Amino acid sequence: MADRIRTSGVPRRRRGRERESARLTALLRSFLSSMASVCRASASRAPTLLASTLLASTCLASATPAAAGWDGVPVAAGAFWPVAGLAAAVMAGLAAVRARREAKDLRGRIAAAERAAADAAASAARARAEAQACRVLLSDGAPAFLLWTGREAPADLFGRTPEALRAELGPAAPAFEAALARLKAGDGNLSETFDTASGPLRLDGRSRAGAGILLLAPASKEVSQAQAGPVASGLSALLDAAPAPAWLRGADGTLSYVNPAFVAAVGAATAEEARAQGLDLLDGRTRAAAASAEGAEGHFRQRVKAVTKGQRRQMEVVEVAGPFGTAGIAIDVTSEEDARAEMKQAVAAHRRTLDQLTTAVAIFGADERLVFHNAAYERLFDLSPAFLDQHPAEGEILEDLRTRRKVPEQADFRGWRAQLREAYRAIEPVNDWWHLPGGQMLRVVVTPNAEGGVTYLFDDLSEHVALESRYNNLIRIQGETLDGLAEAVAVFGSDGRLNLYNHAFLALWSLDARALGEKPHVDAVAALCRPLHGETSAFASIRHAVTTIGPREAVTLRLERPDGRVLDGATQPLPDGGTMVTFRDVTDSVKVERALIERAEALEAADKLKNAFVGHVSYHLRTPLNSLMGFADMLREGLAGPLNTRQQDYLDHMRQSSDLLRALIDDILDLASIDAGAMELDLSDVDVGETVLGVAEAVRDPVAEAGLNLSVSIDPDAGHFVADGRRVRQILFNLLSNAIAVSPPGGTVSLGAARRDGALVFTVRDEGQGVPTEVADTLFERFESRSAGPRHRGLGLGLAIVRSFMTLHGGSVTVAPAGRGPDANGSDARGRDIQGTIATCIFPLSGEGRREAAE
Repeated sequence: MADRIRTSGVPRRRRGRERESARLTALLRSFLSSMASVCRASASRAPTLLASTLLASTCLASATPAAAGWDGVPVAAGAFWPVAGLAAAVMAGLAAVRARREAKDLRGRIAAAERAAADAAASAARARAEAQACRVLLSDGAPAFLLWTGREAPADLFGRTPEALRAELGPAAPAFEAALARLKAGDGNLSETFDTASGPLRLDGRSRAGAGILLLAPASKEVSQAQAGPVASGLSALLDAAPAPAWLRGADGTLSYVNPAFVAAVGAATAEEARAQGLDLLDGRTRAAAASAEGAEGHFRQRVKAVTKGQRRQMEVVEVAGPFGTAGIAIDVTSEEDARAEMKQAVAAHRRTLDQLTTAVAIFGADERLVFHNAAYERLFDLSPAFLDQHPAEGEILEDLRTRRKVPEQADFRGWRAQLREAYRAIEPVNDWWHLPGGQMLRVVVTPNAEGGVTYLFDDLSEHVALESRYNNLIRIQGETLDGLAEAVAVFGSDGRLNLYNHAFLALWSLDARALGEKPHVDAVAALCRPLHGETSAFASIRHAVTTIGPREAVTLRLERPDGRVLDGATQPLPDGGTMVTFRDVTDSVKVERALIERAEALEAADKLKNAFVGHVSYHLRTPLNSLMGFADMLREGLAGPLNTRQQDYLDHMRQSSDLLRALIDDILDLASIDAGAMELDLSDVDVGETVLGVAEAVRDPVAEAGLNLSVSIDPDAGHFVADGRRVRQILFNLLSNAIAVSPPGGTVSLGAARRDGALVFTVRDEGQGVPTEVADTLFERFESRSAGPRHRGLGLGLAIVRSFMTLHGGSVTVAPAGRGPDANGSDARGRDIQGTIATCIFPLSGEGRREAAE
């Protein structure tokens, strides 16, 4: 029994010691583990502490009952307590030092973390509540909806399983997935309807910033009874506020509803008045067409003319027929039609404008086919309008131009054409030059269009280049010409500096070309020329003409230099703002001019003296002549006693001589009056036949004395004309007197009058010896008397007076050989050549030129 107890007591005590050792070991391990964590936290600052702690931990860990046996427990326990105490003291000191530094920071971080955790928990709770509320609200009335939070995030399906949704969509599933992909790919709205096995399914979705929702609901074709009232009220309110006329007709065609815009359009006061009077916006033909269309298709839509508010407007009419009758609305599209018409006019105007341009224009669309071309494009490339009206491709046009050698010769035509096509993808315009085989040079600008395609602009610069070449040649020729001119030429620019001069300018002013090489100012040029022109105002005028900024006019001046040379200067404004100055040496011309002026002045003085002498002599001669003629008449009448035959003959000769002298004095007075401008015509209606017969009767005695025949010819159509009858008779009398004086005995003197080509023509013809060639030019000069026969006497004033009187009448007088006269046939009845002279006087019937006398 004892052995059994002992035996049983030893194990009990051993088990007690083992339990105590296990508790102690666990306690130590727990303590060392906590210390090790503290040491690891401060390992960067206390590596020695960490090493010591680990060493102590290792020692303690090795002092376990398993290593030392149960008999070594007291020894291990005895060795542990001093080491543990020392390690605890060291670690506690170090932990206290670190804890003191970080305690405050840790407490703040813990408090902030606690607050953030509380806020996050509250936000999460609110988010869960809001998400749940949104799901409830979104799913209200919709059997299913999809929700996603990002473009790449999957869409969550609520209200239905994916399998059930795919089964319901059936064949529409691919279209549904495509619509969902479009909505997720970009921000926007989606509203579509798909036909499914269970009926139409409507999709309404919205996507913003990557997140979105898509509602799926069956599409109802009819408004529920509960919604019918609000919908009708809303539509009625909308139509009442709409500016477009709207109406509703019953099955019999009468108006059951019209809105205020309809009432105003038909000119009624109220809707009841419009319905009662049957006022309608549309005419009968339009209503009939609408009824026909509605019977066939159920709706009518057409643009018609209608009178609204007293004005004729273009209206877009839409009517729909149904169980409710016919509902319609008319929208005023007059402004749209006007804008469309203006647009067409603008486009047509632009096309007409482009057709007037000399620049060839061709526009190709994005498909590289011709869209527009102007007339210059046809002319430039000689293209057929029928071909261009087919809107050919650019390649076809280039091939056609290539066959006709209208494009540049290219070794690689395909590559060149491919290079042209790059303009369709270009951003900036492309400039190019085409040198055609025929010698043409085209400037080509290819501009890409914003809507696709390109615009070609072709400028034919062949003439421009040729003109430029000719211009350069002309400039060189002009330069050579200026150098060859005798006139001195200098051209000043708009800045007043000398730009161009010739050698004559240098020679005239004795200048050196090196002094003018720096383009001196006009003041410097004037200073260089001052030694020759002195202090004259000529160069001041030239300077003003060159430098003025006001109105520029040409200036002429004369400059007399101290060396005796006389220069004519002139300034001419040029189109480019410059001024050309020219100098011409007119010294010799001035000398001759001055001599001629002095001679002309002397001749004028002599002529005045002559006229004064003639006037005074004529007036002083008339007085004694009148006395002489008066006494002679008294003697002839026997007042002084009877006269014998010889005395009577002497008095007759005295009377004839006195008449001739008086006629001469009258002619001189007439010429003096004409020269003084005091002669005036006494115009009246002159009978041509009476005048001619009167003159013929006046010369009948001289004709008889000379043994001549007088022939008178009067055109029956001569009639009357306006002239000074006395001067006309004097003209004819003087011409007949000259004809009688030069005609040989037995000859014929002819006097004729006829109307021709708006003029009255008098002719006087004789059969004398004719007018010598050497006196033909001086025949009508004064005091130019030529002896043509024994009876021709006088001072040579008759024809001068004739010419002066004809000039006063605005007519003319000519004297020509009879063989070439207008009324001569050149031979008599016996075939003999007829000599003589014919004088022709032409009086214009228009009466022009009767105010001034001839000189």
